[in-house]
Amino acid sequence: MKLKCLSVAAGLVLAFSGMQAAQAAPDSIKFAGCYDLTKSYGFVSPQIAQAARDYVKLLNLHGGIEGHPVEMLIQDHGNEPQRGIECYEKMKREGAITFEFFSTPVSRAMVPRAMADGNVMIQPYAGRGDAVDGEVFTWIFPMGPTYWGQVANDIQYIKNQSKGNLKGIKIAFIYPDYPFGQEPIGVLKTLAAREGFELMLAPHPMPGNDQAAAWTQIRRFNPDWILGWNLSNMHVVASREMKRNGIPISKYISVNWFNEVDINNIGPENAKGIKRGTNVVGGQDHPLIQQIIKELYDKGQGSGERKNMNDVYYNSGLASYVIVAEGARLAIKQYGWPLTPEKMKKGLESIKNFDAGGFIAPITITAKDHGGGGKTRVDMWDGAKWIPQTDWIAAYTDVIQEIVKKESAEFAKNKK
Repeated sequence: MKLKCLSVAAGLVLAFSGMQAAQAAPDSIKFAGCYDLTKSYGFVSPQIAQAARDYVKLLNLHGGIEGHPVEMLIQDHGNEPQRGIECYEKMKREGAITFEFFSTPVSRAMVPRAMADGNVMIQPYAGRGDAVDGEVFTWIFPMGPTYWGQVANDIQYIKNQSKGNLKGIKIAFIYPDYPFGQEPIGVLKTLAAREGFELMLAPHPMPGNDQAAAWTQIRRFNPDWILGWNLSNMHVVASREMKRNGIPISKYISVNWFNEVDINNIGPENAKGIKRGTNVVGGQDHPLIQQIIKELYDKGQGSGERKNMNDVYYNSGLASYVIVAEGARLAIKQYGWPLTPEKMKKGLESIKNFDAGGFIAPITITAKDHGGGGKTRVDMWDGAKWIPQTDWIAAYTDVIQEIVKKESAEFAKNKK
């Protein structure tokens, strides 16, 4: 569905709602978010939850989804799989139609249970990368690019900057030495062998405050580009180390988890030229964000602090539930009420070239591809705002597909 923003208030949300407020049915649609709000993911999950709650409030102001009110159920699991299971069972009893866990260990633990129950589990930005294989992970929806796809798209950007030839180009990969940071390594090694660029791996220990040794290695390597798979304050530490080692910050391309708090901690002017991969726009200029500000925050009805909105974490959470709401809308419109897990699944699998009015990378979800196509782009900080450097792209899809199929086949084999 293409969204036409006739006005800030009448565009994005009314398109989802079906404009049936006067005939709103009493039966509600419930989305469940079991999040780590207090431990490992506490730097990001509260903003994700805030965005989800805000979007549900906005939907309900305009009649809900196809006339049905929406509820956002939120509970903390503290990044503990057992608590995630308890949250899932509770939300299931309360009638949730989708479930999100926003934690790789908890999401991985929940996959078999959601699959066995036939419940829709969304896992944007966390969980199993191979879950984009909808033929194996029939009830799991990443609804966005894997980290494998994102790093491949970053390499394509570097290739474009190198006039289509990566031979002899030096690329350093700095990352925390644990599963999140290690995930792109296989793709990078494969692409290095194919394209002929020189790859240096520079791990650093958790929690990421001590990166000195890694950056000394990078300085000696003298790379043309640096891919940073860091989180939160790790980026700030990296910027200090780059300055200490005389490495221009413009060489640094971050994973999507680089936000405006990090920019402010580095200094907006000092961060000028830094880049990040993303599948959602940053900042507050988009009409959907402006609508939320006008209809919720300006009226004292926001779900958290206004300052959290100027943050790609918030925008990422909002993006997830824009997609979920679109899936629910299509499900009800095509298959009728009541909304069942099977209908919700089919609704998500019928999303085609959807970008929420330019808010996210266009996605097309099918029964085979639950990731939506894997598109991202590279943005650059110009000292005041993020400027797109590329179109939305999905590169080296053959490499990504091969890894996905290999990993999902292992899952299917072990499941039997």
